[in-house]
Amino acid sequence: MRGIERRELKRGWTTGACATAAAKAAYTALLSGDFPDPVEITLPRGQKVAFALSVERRGAEWAEAGIVKDAGDDPDVTHGATVIARVRRLPTAEGVAFRAGEGVGTVTLAGLPIPPGEPAINPVPRAMIEGAIAEVARAQRAAGGVEVTLSIPGGEALARQTMNPRLGIVGGLSILGTTGIVIPFSCASWIHSIHRGIDVARALGLEHVGAATGRTSEEALRARHGFTEQALIDMGDFAGGVLKYLRDHPIPRLTLAGGFGKFSKLAAGHLDLHSSHSSVDPGFLAELARRAGADETVAAEVARAGTAARALAAAGSLPLGHAVARAARRTALATLAGGIDVEVVVYDREGGEIGHAGFG
Repeated sequence: MRGIERRELKRGWTTGACATAAAKAAYTALLSGDFPDPVEITLPRGQKVAFALSVERRGAEWAEAGIVKDAGDDPDVTHGATVIARVRRLPTAEGVAFRAGEGVGTVTLAGLPIPPGEPAINPVPRAMIEGAIAEVARAQRAAGGVEVTLSIPGGEALARQTMNPRLGIVGGLSILGTTGIVIPFSCASWIHSIHRGIDVARALGLEHVGAATGRTSEEALRARHGFTEQALIDMGDFAGGVLKYLRDHPIPRLTLAGGFGKFSKLAAGHLDLHSSHSSVDPGFLAELARRAGADETVAAEVARAGTAARALAAAGSLPLGHAVARAARRTALATLAGGIDVEVVVYDREGGEIGHAGFG
C-alpha cells in the first residue's frame, strides 16, 4: 500500500516585504518614469525575491505601486489584500518619512516598538523600505528625502479581526514582519500580538492582567475582575507565549482563564495547548481525581474517558476542576520562575466557574 504523499505547505510574504517592494517600484518609477515589474528586493536574511505589481499609477509629483499579498498556505487575515506605497520626493529633507494611508493604523498607546502618533509600520519593515529607497537613490543618483505613504484598501475592516484595537492601533492594520517570510501555521503574528499586549500593559503601569484561551473565558474573566481592554491578553493556545514573555517582562499579578480541556493540558505541563501539539491525558486526570478523593472505581472511569468532557463527567461531584486549576497554576509558576503571583480560573463551556487556584 502506497503511503499518502503530503504536500509541503507554501510559504508567503509579510506585509513588510510587500510594502518594501511596492515602495521600491514606486520610487523607481518616480525617478525614471518606468515601473520595474516584477520588482526585486532583498529580505533581511539576504534572500532576493521578486514581486509582480498589481497597481501602477503616476502623478506629477508622485508615483505609487501596489502588490497583492500572498500569505501562502497560512490562514492570514491579510491574504489577498493589496499593499500600496505612494512615494513623493522631499527635496528639503533627508531620509524617509512614513505616513499612514487608508487601512494602515496609527499607534496611540505607549509600549509598542513605534511611539504614539506614528504609523503602525514596525521597525524591520521601516529598515527594509529605507534600504530599498537608498538602493534606488544610488542607482538613479538622486538626493533628498522621500515620503512613503502606505495603504491597504479595506484594512480598517480587516484590522477588527486582529489584536490591533486592543493594542491601541487605530484606523487599520500594521505593517509587520521580521524576516519578510510567512511560515504557514507558525502563528508568529498571534504570539507577536501577545508580546505587544504585555508591552502595552506594562507601559500603562498595570499591575494585574488576564490571559484567556477563548472568548467565553475572556468574558467571564472580564466580569470577574473588571479588566479593561488593555489588561486582557488573547492567549489562545499559546500559554507558553504568555508565560515565557512575562518571565522576562513581569507584571505583578496574572490571572489565567480557560476551559477544562485546555487547562488539563497546562496542568500536565504542556505550554502549547493546540490539539496538534498536546492532548488531554486521561491517566493524569485520573491521578488528579484520586488526589481529590476519588475511589479506584471512579478513577478508572476517568482514566477510560476519551475526552476531557467525559473525564469531568466521570468525576461527578469531585472537585476535579479545582485540582486541574491547582496543577495548572504550578506549571505557570514554574515557567515564570518567581516574581509574579498567579491565579487560575477554569470555566465550563457556558462560562461557569468549575475550578480556581491562587489569589487567596
